[in-house]
Amino acid sequence: MTVAAPAAEAVPRRSPRAWLADLPVLAVAVVWGGSYLAAKGITTTHTVVAVLVLRFALVLPVLVVAGRTRLRALRPAQLRGAGLLGLVLGGIFLLETYGVVHTSATNAGLIISLTMIFTPLAEAAVRKQAPSLGFLGAAAVSVAGVVLLTQGAGFTAPSAGDLLILGAALARTLHVLLMARVEAVQDADSLSLTTVQLGAAVLVFALLAAVPGTGDTPWAAAADFGPAEWAGLAFLSVFCTLFAFFVQMWAVRRTSPSRVSLLLGTEPLWAAVAGIAVGGEELGALGYAGALLVLVGTAWGRRAVVPAAGTS
Repeated sequence: MTVAAPAAEAVPRRSPRAWLADLPVLAVAVVWGGSYLAAKGITTTHTVVAVLVLRFALVLPVLVVAGRTRLRALRPAQLRGAGLLGLVLGGIFLLETYGVVHTSATNAGLIISLTMIFTPLAEAAVRKQAPSLGFLGAAAVSVAGVVLLTQGAGFTAPSAGDLLILGAALARTLHVLLMARVEAVQDADSLSLTTVQLGAAVLVFALLAAVPGTGDTPWAAAADFGPAEWAGLAFLSVFCTLFAFFVQMWAVRRTSPSRVSLLLGTEPLWAAVAGIAVGGEELGALGYAGALLVLVGTAWGRRAVVPAAGTS
């Protein structure tokens, strides 16, 4: 479960020792892949909103303190633009977290990777330019993979969790398109932009938590946490949010945005590894075939040419 990657103002020359920047970025992909299993381990249907409040409320003060000077420099239009993006981001996390409660961590990590296919397709549609045949082939392979992945135990209707994760992938696509088209945020500092977005998302979660019938309050959920749940929450907050964001900011200035994006694109592979090796999830023959097709299709799609729609 990811947060928005910071944009780079320039693409630096690749140095012979750029692999040193690759290792922390690959670590981010690994912890993001493990985030689905971690979220599944500490969240129930009644604690989704509470866990989201706790997860981001723990890291938001750190981001505010780290970027307080640049936050004060944001213009009102930039605050409004970042706030809009934060509302969409909040929707993404709600769909992802409710989804992972009702499906496997493996399915969640692989289905969400369809964002890498949906985003260029949406970009091509907005620009009114057809994607390349190679990209359409990659999209078809990925979709076929998801169909098989969700039918690992035999052909049945996709679960509610699978559909929620699919909705999260579509919402991620919307978020990426808005990031590229909301003019007010184009020149905003990446740390400030992420902080405002997470602040808006936390506000959404806090308001939902106050509505009767949306599940346990954050305080009630925290009171029921044992050591394992607190460890899972710390993993999501510290590693999947703080560590991931600052590594991206550090790495994108030492390598290229395309290389960072490529390494982060291994997230679904690590989600599958965590779900199967650590979570003990079983996919069945169809599920394993589907997982392979999703990985092949998204990797192919990242390299296929989509006219006038930069996707790396």
